[in-house]
Amino acid sequence: MTSLLIAIFVVAYAAIALEHPIRINKSSSALLGAGLLWSVYALLSPDSHLVVHQLNESLAATAQIVFFLIGAMTIVEVVDAHNGFEVITAHIKTRKLSSLMWLVGFVTFFLSAVLDNLTTTIVMISLMKKLLDRQEDRLFFAGLIVIAANAGGAWTPIGDVTTTMLWIGGQITTLSIMKGVLAPSLVNLLLPLAVVAFQLRGREVVAPAARDNGDLPVTTDFERNLMFFLGIGILVCVPVFKTVTHLPPFMGILLGLGVLWLAGDLVHRNKEEMDKRHLTLAHALEKIDMSSIVFFIGILLAVATLEHTHILAAIAKWLDQSVGRLDLIVTLIGLVSAIVDNVPLVAASMGMYDLAQHPTDSFLWEFMAYCAGTGGSILIIGSAAGVAAMGLERIHFFWYMKRISTLALLGYFGGIAVYLLQTRVLG
Repeated sequence: MTSLLIAIFVVAYAAIALEHPIRINKSSSALLGAGLLWSVYALLSPDSHLVVHQLNESLAATAQIVFFLIGAMTIVEVVDAHNGFEVITAHIKTRKLSSLMWLVGFVTFFLSAVLDNLTTTIVMISLMKKLLDRQEDRLFFAGLIVIAANAGGAWTPIGDVTTTMLWIGGQITTLSIMKGVLAPSLVNLLLPLAVVAFQLRGREVVAPAARDNGDLPVTTDFERNLMFFLGIGILVCVPVFKTVTHLPPFMGILLGLGVLWLAGDLVHRNKEEMDKRHLTLAHALEKIDMSSIVFFIGILLAVATLEHTHILAAIAKWLDQSVGRLDLIVTLIGLVSAIVDNVPLVAASMGMYDLAQHPTDSFLWEFMAYCAGTGGSILIIGSAAGVAAMGLERIHFFWYMKRISTLALLGYFGGIAVYLLQTRVLG
């Protein structure tokens, strides 16, 4: 059974990677892969009730992420409908692509640390659509946004789901992870950023033409500012909501959607139905990219079978026996997370190593947070941020591999060097 499951996953993964040459949508490949994997697992497993129980667990975990993604994308659409991003674009005066790249990189890095890498990627790529007209420019910026968002998310407990897992599990503490991983994460961003900024030197920003809203009424300054700051404020408050209530983040985003919906209805209550329809949250729900949502469901459920059948745990144990050195093992785990979702990889690693042997804030856990958090940038489907960018900007798998993967590898190993040096010098 194990060999068959691995073969199905490899074929599904190859189909996703070859989406454009074979002209088969990646969402269908992900759904087919997930359906076949779970079907084979159920048919060949001696305990069907256990399989159903595991599927329900995986579905619950997947639903939490999907609800969060839908909520974040909807908030971004509502802000966009009100021209809320003009609050930011109006203050960006640079006409040089290289200068804009530095600005976007740092904003993404620190915003991701406060929000999370997925939400930040959605917000920043949506913002780039307002600033850049050329598709090639937007693709480069999207690639760097993925790197910056993953790097920024790795050094805080709430910036990346794997870091959050380690935080909740007691493997890391807030101040320690921030002090230990900030410098490596910053280097992970700076090296690719410097290379791309050098490549873009001398090139001018080509802004998109003013959007033609036809007969749609223009929003007021009050409406733009209200929806922008309320939308961003809701996203920022989701980690606070989680900390205070101990509820999953998706509940915070759903509560925020309710607040945003109520605010929109109150602000536009005196307008005619035709004048306010495009500004409503209901209209925003119609505009979000459901194909990307479906792809996300498929890939998460597919990977879950590898977790429940202990294939990932077996790989981790094999690494432990074959390699031995923790720094090399964790480095390899980070590289593998570019191919397989980092959540089950980190979950398997947490089960492999005991806190009694590797206590809280030890080398293993901090290094794991960095590698698992940033290794996903190496391939476009290696992280939630990459998957979101792939859907939002229609990024081809091989385009990303050709243009961005080498830069991500440069940043990844640069950050590793800094962390190992930092550990040796500071202990």
